[in-house]
Amino acid sequence: MRLGYGLSLEQTQKLIMTPELRQAITILQLSALDLSTYVEEQLLENPLLENTEESTDSKGEAEPPVVEENPADDKWEVDWQDYFHDQDEKRVRQERVVAEDKQKFDPFTTAAPTLVEHLLEQLHVQKFEGSLDVAEYIVGNLSDNGYLTLSLEDIAREMNVPLAKVEEALAVVQNLDPLGVGARNLEECLLLQLTLLPDYPPELPEFLGHLNDLAAGRLQRIAQTLKISLSQVQELADLVRKLDPKPGRRFSGPGEVRYVVPDVVIEEIEGEFIILVNDITVPRLGINKAYRDALSQDEGTDTRKFVEQKLNAAAWLIRSIEQRRLTLYKVADAIVKWQSEFLRKGIHYLRPLTLRDIAEEIGVHESTVSRATAHKYVQTPRGIYEFKFFFANCMGRGSQNDSGVTTDVIKLVLRDIIASENPKNPYSDQKLADLLKAKDMKISRRTVAKYRDELGIASTSVRKRY
Repeated sequence: MRLGYGLSLEQTQKLIMTPELRQAITILQLSALDLSTYVEEQLLENPLLENTEESTDSKGEAEPPVVEENPADDKWEVDWQDYFHDQDEKRVRQERVVAEDKQKFDPFTTAAPTLVEHLLEQLHVQKFEGSLDVAEYIVGNLSDNGYLTLSLEDIAREMNVPLAKVEEALAVVQNLDPLGVGARNLEECLLLQLTLLPDYPPELPEFLGHLNDLAAGRLQRIAQTLKISLSQVQELADLVRKLDPKPGRRFSGPGEVRYVVPDVVIEEIEGEFIILVNDITVPRLGINKAYRDALSQDEGTDTRKFVEQKLNAAAWLIRSIEQRRLTLYKVADAIVKWQSEFLRKGIHYLRPLTLRDIAEEIGVHESTVSRATAHKYVQTPRGIYEFKFFFANCMGRGSQNDSGVTTDVIKLVLRDIIASENPKNPYSDQKLADLLKAKDMKISRRTVAKYRDELGIASTSVRKRY
């Protein structure tokens, strides 16, 4: 066998992920708020990018963004001399006039108060003759659900005060709104809220000591211990369900702002759905003409190379943002055509839909649809939903249920069936599966149990009324 070196030529094809392509993919999957942040960062990094809206505010006019006529063209180099010359000859003015005396208001949002802020405000307005600093320390050590996470002994040691002072301060905190805060366990939390129940049965405080048995459905044991009937146990359980086991959860966390900015808005006007891509928060980009003189230098100079590199990067960024907008519009338009009945009539008319269905309709790959809809919301006449909500799982495709039914619809029907059952003789999971099958929704008993748990509906033994 003879070994040696040699030269040969061969032709192969392979996909190379260029930095520009990677940037385009990143931009596609950004939400409107994230894209706004990303563009602001690019404005700081690339001196040739400018915010045309800011230029309009100062001069009353703006340069149009640099976007090639053919989005599918792979040739990204631009004749910048011609571009700047054309803009000198003919400027495209925006279709709006900014009046100098027009008063402007910046959009703002107010965060909901935190639990700590809500409690401290009450402490400071009431006449508290005890140790205010101890009460404030207790409030500061409450969990997000409103429970006290430290022992009274630890607080007394940390604050260097008698234990009686800590107990007095805790009693004050536990009387603040919402009732139940400052509790050290679930039983105490519910006991603090009993005043919200007018004329509650005398057995209720003792009943709260059997929460573990109640959660496990051991109602017979509770009845025997308290020496009451099963029906009375269930009546007490119904009263407990009116109380809040997590009184602090209704308040926001520090720095939390509870709102969602939809990336797409769908409105029905005179029976026709109108789609608006909500990119108003994204700055409108253009090319800064202050660098035009650098292009007049001889080719090969470092200054010209730098400017050309930044110009092409700016053009790619502007085109990527425009391509994101077009892709998002196409996806939303395809979803509207597919789910028009849901948009008009409600959840019962939600059709099974996959990424492949949309990808085939608009002529792109499934991964493109996945990126375009990731972490984005759409505002519809039915409310605000994540895009992934419309890609509902289908039950029954390829089986006896050829029409296809989404899991959301099955859960809705399951909830309605259980709500209409006889509480003294509730349906078993197998019976529920049979009833669903009669409605052309063929799923197994195990799947019924899974959906029932996801809906927060108890098992047959717990639902049974005596």
